[in-house]
Amino acid sequence: MYQSRLKKLYSEKIKPSLIKKYNFKTPMQAPRLEKIVINVGMGDGHSNPKALDSAIETIGIITGQKAVKTKAKKSIAGFKLREEMNIGCMVTLRGERMYDFLDKLINIALPRVRDFKGLNPKGFDGRGNYNLGIKEQIIFPEIQFDKIAKVHGMNITVVTSADTDIQAFDLLEAFGMPYRKK
Repeated sequence: MYQSRLKKLYSEKIKPSLIKKYNFKTPMQAPRLEKIVINVGMGDGHSNPKALDSAIETIGIITGQKAVKTKAKKSIAGFKLREEMNIGCMVTLRGERMYDFLDKLINIALPRVRDFKGLNPKGFDGRGNYNLGIKEQIIFPEIQFDKIAKVHGMNITVVTSADTDIQAFDLLEAFGMPYRKK
């Protein structure tokens, strides 16, 4: 049976080291990855449905899972937005796909970012989840630059079971997340 490289690394090395470092009483207390949510906001998604379809296709190619359209929850006149209009797309990854995507993000995509100096270590939300924004989807190797309709960014949220940001930081750093030096 297939097991991703990062999942194997977590179970063999990262989890025991976190248990030892934080003196957890049971192995279930050790922080772990729960899910990764990738979100693309398309401001012109309601007026340009082809751009939204292109974003859905792009996210599907990157993650290996079909994205769902996100709709506006309420009307905002200043943005010419009505309730239930399509304004973006998102996908939630769990299990093997989550570990495979994180591996690809850390080892292939982030090093391809132009002038990359590392991720901001202040991207934690206070509950052990990490958020990062990517300006261009073309950093992923599956994307062929000449076949994209529009370059768009995406927000990636890594949700962990950690109680504190420090535990989540240690977990993601053990996976190889390239943080900027403080």
